[in-house]
Amino acid sequence: MTARPAPTARRIRLAVELRKMRERAGLTSTEAARALGTSQGQLSNVEVARFGVSPDRIRSLARLYSCPDQAFVEALAEMATDKTRGWWEAFRETLPSGLLDLAELEYHATAVRTAYTTHISGLLQTREHAREIFRHVIPAPTPPEIEHRVAHRIMRQDVIYRPDPVSYRTVIHEAALRIRVGGREVARAQLQHLLYMSEREHITVRVLPFEVGAFPGSGQSINYLYGPVPQLDTAQLDQFHGPVLLDAEALLEKYRNLLDVVEDAALSPEKSRDLIHAIAQDL
Repeated sequence: MTARPAPTARRIRLAVELRKMRERAGLTSTEAARALGTSQGQLSNVEVARFGVSPDRIRSLARLYSCPDQAFVEALAEMATDKTRGWWEAFRETLPSGLLDLAELEYHATAVRTAYTTHISGLLQTREHAREIFRHVIPAPTPPEIEHRVAHRIMRQDVIYRPDPVSYRTVIHEAALRIRVGGREVARAQLQHLLYMSEREHITVRVLPFEVGAFPGSGQSINYLYGPVPQLDTAQLDQFHGPVLLDAEALLEKYRNLLDVVEDAALSPEKSRDLIHAIAQDL
């Protein structure tokens, strides 16, 4: 086991899942460590992501904890072998860790779903739209800080441009489409970009029109990142103080259901494109 002074979001998630697995087995860390022939301190360090853990040790832990889900265990073992230190690490000294965690989780996601009421998803924003959004952050960032955030946001979009793009589905409320972020020209360019991206095979854009009225989760922006198995999904919510990551199984099920309801209420992709085009024409 080796010390890891700056664990990544996935390393932290791996540690959390190992702790939850032990707790479901009804074992204390002392009991588990004794059965494994190691110290309670070493096991505790693994469970807080201070130490790394090998795939073989993960399988040993799973056997000790009588975990029957082999797909889940192998997904955890795969996470343990991943040594990726991605492009987002270059921003560690300049951006909040929550933004880096989001980029890392998107990079490894098998699929992404989002729902936005007053914003357009960062994965579909133009550079000019993003820059205008960051100009209104409180407290006001400096011009270099704005450019760091814009660069990070644009680089996140590689997940939908790379040769093996992630499957991406988003629902955007009509309100977000009509807010003229950056003025008429920037807003029109953003809508045209949405139309262009919506034509890609792996991207589905649907609009929730005003006429739907009230709907579950209104006012809440949701990013849902699918893992290799459902237990390793992550829901990310935008809060004023930064992104919040959720991984409790009950909450994951809640947000999957919420996204299903919102998608069902939205226009079809074809009718959504028609509405986006009409709004762009009005600008």
